[in-house]
Amino acid sequence: MTIAILSALAEEQHGLVDAMEDMQSQRHAGRDFWLGRLHGHEVVCALSGIGKVAAATTTAALIERFGVRAIVFTGVAGGIGQGVNVGDVVIARQFLQHDMDASPIFPRWELPGYGCTTLACDGAMTDRLVQAAASAVQAGIVASHASARVHEGLIASGDQFVSSRQASDRLRTELQAASHHVLAVEMEGAAVAQTCFDYCVPFAAMRTISDRADDSAHVDFSEFVRTVASRYAQLVVSDFLRQLR
Repeated sequence: MTIAILSALAEEQHGLVDAMEDMQSQRHAGRDFWLGRLHGHEVVCALSGIGKVAAATTTAALIERFGVRAIVFTGVAGGIGQGVNVGDVVIARQFLQHDMDASPIFPRWELPGYGCTTLACDGAMTDRLVQAAASAVQAGIVASHASARVHEGLIASGDQFVSSRQASDRLRTELQAASHHVLAVEMEGAAVAQTCFDYCVPFAAMRTISDRADDSAHVDFSEFVRTVASRYAQLVVSDFLRQLR
């Protein structure tokens, strides 16, 4: 079974690609894909691109062109749930598109044609990802975030960078009023989840919290990705693959 490692940012892939055996690269649909073996598995690494359309296109290419049969996504997100802090890791159990609104034809946030608002990640893969993330956090690999925690639950995706306290508070309040208790917000995961649902491909995702989706969302972002998010991504994905053996 070929497994795809899909990442939002190149920094999260460098260590994984460098560790591949028999690595080769291919270019398709304007994207680079790295193929090889990692921890005993056939894998394809790719970057999702920014936004839902780019992420869906990349996911479809992984399935159609490269025949992947499972996808793991890594990236960063803004934390908007209570107690979700910078340096924490959120493992998705479900995804929701917070900018989906086909009302009054369909209820707000419902996916037209799907009859649901949220899409669930694969349970078994998600359980393994939780275990891998817990091990990484407990190991204290990032000294500056020694009190980091692992959270599980709902992540919301949309084609906007939520970067003000007002927007973050409004999004959280509106979703909570509909019993959607969102932990984090980002721009790609729900599109990957929907594409995987269409193709019946199991999917799991992790996000490292880089900010609180407020007015400080731009502060030291590149440094955080390099020193925190990329380290978690490489360690968690590697541990996840070893568990599958």
